[in-house]
Amino acid sequence: MRTVLVIDDNPAVATALDLLFGLRDIRVLTAQSPEQGLETLAREDVGLVLQDMNFTADTTSGQEGVALFRAIRARHPDLPIILLTAWTHLDIAVDLAKAGAADYLAKPWDDQKLLASVENLLELGDSAREVNRLHEQRRRARRELDARYDLRGLVFASEPMTRVVELACHVARADVPVMILGPNGAGKEKIAEIVQANSSVAAGPFVTLNCGALPTELIEAELFGADAGAYTGANKMREGKFEAADGGTLFLDEIGNLPPAGQMKLLRVLETGRYERLGSNRERQVKVRVISATNADLAAMIRDGRFREDLYYRLNTIQIELPPLGERRDDVLPLARHFLADNPLGASKRLGEDAERALLAHAWPGNVRELRNTLQRAALLARGDAIAAADLGLPAASAASVAVAAAAHSGDEPDRAAIEAAIERAGGVLAQAAGELGLSRQALYRRLDRLGIKRD
Repeated sequence: MRTVLVIDDNPAVATALDLLFGLRDIRVLTAQSPEQGLETLAREDVGLVLQDMNFTADTTSGQEGVALFRAIRARHPDLPIILLTAWTHLDIAVDLAKAGAADYLAKPWDDQKLLASVENLLELGDSAREVNRLHEQRRRARRELDARYDLRGLVFASEPMTRVVELACHVARADVPVMILGPNGAGKEKIAEIVQANSSVAAGPFVTLNCGALPTELIEAELFGADAGAYTGANKMREGKFEAADGGTLFLDEIGNLPPAGQMKLLRVLETGRYERLGSNRERQVKVRVISATNADLAAMIRDGRFREDLYYRLNTIQIELPPLGERRDDVLPLARHFLADNPLGASKRLGEDAERALLAHAWPGNVRELRNTLQRAALLARGDAIAAADLGLPAASAASVAVAAAAHSGDEPDRAAIEAAIERAGGVLAQAAGELGLSRQALYRRLDRLGIKRD
């Protein structure tokens, strides 16, 4: 139950506040002195404090209230405090508000204003505790992952990425094909490495092939190898990727770009584990774990006849969807600091506050690859120890985007106005709005439902 502690030596004040807050199902605890108030805080779960500024009849300086405020702040730095003050103490209350008091109200107070302030602060406190709980849960999950699995040095802090890594580690031991979906530059190969590193063939080779970087006429030789003389220029035997990956993992990147002839050959070796080198009629047997990745819409390609449906189902036993960097804002600053530390020019530099805000506000259409290149540029251009926003070379973000991104990173939940503004800027595209707000699409959907905002 929501609980407020009233510290005031006037019993009439405590009684009046108890009646007022009882109308809103807010529990009231009372203390008649600073000492009693601090003792109550030590043993009770309190969401907010209302404190008087004066506790001795012959003293009107307000210094007792100042001392109490500082004592509470020292022991409970995140606890919101509302000051109840006489007009003679108003200047002191203003100074304490600058020092962190949540609000101050003159006696006699306005009931509606006091209720609104208390309920808003309690709600913010509930949200902050939930955010802290989720952050701690995420940190605990990360520690468990680090202890149990080889994460190949992957840097991440966001909830969406934690789920991706948990799934990758969970399916790693199963000897089945895995397909990783996600945009270019988001880190699909790193997830493939994690699957390999925690699989039953971790000691075997990890071989990669970019299917989009090969001419059609070389696909078969690249996949299965070729004997000497198999084609013009083939002066010696060429080992194929399947042969090189025998006993390990073959990572087929950009699988959507594999031409039809290569798709048919690949399907056969996936089904039988057997293949022939180009120019040879001798079958060879291999045991290879295949992981594929693509940024293409394979379902649409199947409908258009550009990708074999049977190959799709053969490759897609387990699917891992990697979200773009714009949908996992909590990863931006940890990655940025990692790229700085990993760069000889940036190891001695730090990110300035304006640079951090700019990084959080940027949409990152180029994903992790764009972020890495941005930090490399900044490390080269920055003249001092601190990297400024200007050193990043990012397009200027709107003030609204900066504010929304900063709020998302700090854990503050975007309100209705921020959500509606982001959706309007995104032209109604919810995935884009979610990225700007620093939310996953599912988290945005939940907020829309809770606020009664129609998804269309």
